[in-house]
Amino acid sequence: MTKLPDTVSNPTLLNAASLAKQTGHSISKPAGVSKAGGKSKLSLGDVLRMLVNDGRLDKAQAEKLYKDRQLDSSNLHPLVVIGDQNWKDLRPPHKSLTVDYLSRWLSIQTGLDFYPIDPLKLDFTSAAQIVSKAYAERLRIMPISVQGDEATVATSEPYQLDWIPDLERILNMRIKLVFANPLEINRYLPEIYSLASSINQANVAKAGQIVGVQNFEQLVELGKDKNLDANEQHVVNIVDWLFKYAFEQRASDIHLEPRRNMGMMRFRIDGVLHQVYQLPSNIMNAITSRIKLLGRMDMVEKRRPQDGRIKTVSNTGAEVELRLSTMPTAFGEKLVMRVFTPDVIVQDFVQLGFSKKQADLWEKWTKLPNGIILVTGPTGSGKTTTLYSTLKQLATPEVNVSTVEDPIEMIEPAFNQMQVTSNIGLNFADGIRTLMRQDPDIIMVGEIRDIETADMAIQAALTGHLVLSTLHTNDAPAAITRLLDLGVAPYLIHSTVLGIMAQRLVRTLCPACKAPHEITDDEWKSITYPFKAAKPTTCMKAVGCIECRNTGYRGRSGIYEMLTMTPKLRKLISADTDLPMIRNMAYQDGMQPLMLNGAEKVAAGLTTVEELLKVAPPLES
Repeated sequence: MTKLPDTVSNPTLLNAASLAKQTGHSISKPAGVSKAGGKSKLSLGDVLRMLVNDGRLDKAQAEKLYKDRQLDSSNLHPLVVIGDQNWKDLRPPHKSLTVDYLSRWLSIQTGLDFYPIDPLKLDFTSAAQIVSKAYAERLRIMPISVQGDEATVATSEPYQLDWIPDLERILNMRIKLVFANPLEINRYLPEIYSLASSINQANVAKAGQIVGVQNFEQLVELGKDKNLDANEQHVVNIVDWLFKYAFEQRASDIHLEPRRNMGMMRFRIDGVLHQVYQLPSNIMNAITSRIKLLGRMDMVEKRRPQDGRIKTVSNTGAEVELRLSTMPTAFGEKLVMRVFTPDVIVQDFVQLGFSKKQADLWEKWTKLPNGIILVTGPTGSGKTTTLYSTLKQLATPEVNVSTVEDPIEMIEPAFNQMQVTSNIGLNFADGIRTLMRQDPDIIMVGEIRDIETADMAIQAALTGHLVLSTLHTNDAPAAITRLLDLGVAPYLIHSTVLGIMAQRLVRTLCPACKAPHEITDDEWKSITYPFKAAKPTTCMKAVGCIECRNTGYRGRSGIYEMLTMTPKLRKLISADTDLPMIRNMAYQDGMQPLMLNGAEKVAAGLTTVEELLKVAPPLES
């Protein structure tokens, strides 16, 4: 069997001391490294020997791979070659030797900080000016950012340092060297230069004319027309990049926000906004115009709000729908895009976060022939997803499902969807009136906002239709008082409302990095008092890793409060109904509060006390 070299050969280590003095970078010498001559690039033999010496890899395995790859002429990085073997670390807890795991290990061996490359935090325009693309590819380095007189550069060749003194002298900057996953460098390096090029070209392009009020504090520079043509190729490239990364990062909303001197780009991921990038105002205007063009909106009109939609395809081939909304602001036109993917409405209810008991109760409600089912909660609490998932299951060939919405959230071929259009006098009440002449079985009303809509929904329920709708209330019992406030007669609530469900979305812990946590009595009391619930011995806490963008959370799950209209509850509903009495009766009838449902998810290690307290209304006795 071919043996590994007795030592890791790397001539850069011969003058590591002198380079450290010149550059301020100190590279640790791993076990087994000698001062023998050889290539300065990291070789497969180097890494295998270091892994064996560190007790992480079996010597026989290492020698076999070394022999098999001796004649390999590919330019794959050694960490990529080893990562493809699907080996396990010999040291506990015996994690898989993935490229990311090996990269973190090698950064420790070399004494360099590990840098997980986040495409949303890269300073494209500044980074691309440090070195050329060809230079970066040859040295397997990637410029990250420039701050003051320091440039951060990621490398996947930790022992190849001879370029640093030259670059520091040319740039008149100090180079801060960090180690990065070679796969991430290969993936994002072309993106940096491609996007930077598009932004630079867009910045110097001259086309179009200023139309309408762009900015209440518009700076007029004579002889300089800064508006751009939305169809120019570099603007198209930037918009394509924006969509691509939004889909990859699981963004639910994309915000393009004009500021006084720049444009801000932000993504909402798992309910939290993340700043992505800052762009010159003229480029942001061109991007907005390009997206409005795609959404068939009036590009010239910038003084009034507009709505539009785009249907596109992600890198994985899945159809994605974006709902567009513009708003005139002091510094220009703000654009928000809500991202809808088809898989949102094909999930079963357990995947949405329902317990088995809740899923059974929801199914029981929706199988009834007529009546009103209400879903309540603030904006962004998942009401639309719940209703669409329900309608998707109910929309069999034997059933006519019709909806009236403002606006239509997602286009679904299985439904007959109608959009409220206020400027021609088509409101929710008129929409329901029309649907009732369309021989419906199930009607979904986007939202009950006024007494006219409520009356029409009740009429639909009384005439034999199942009606699903939403309300904006804090919890399920408050929906009853909300209907009374709108002017609905108590006896109509008795005879039509079947059940009310309040819901919220909590961020779920990242499965890759969550860690055990011993919950205190005070923590448990904060989410269960005055109710009694057995405290778990341990739960989980957020840690943070590359998989979850160092937030500790990945994905969201629903928590639910389901109120069934029982005979006892109906007796309490009157013109002067007391909300605390209704709430207490609902508890007696078996309604589980939102906070207690969330406490079950905390006990199961799905989320945290902090996250639950952030979204669920406090318990009331």
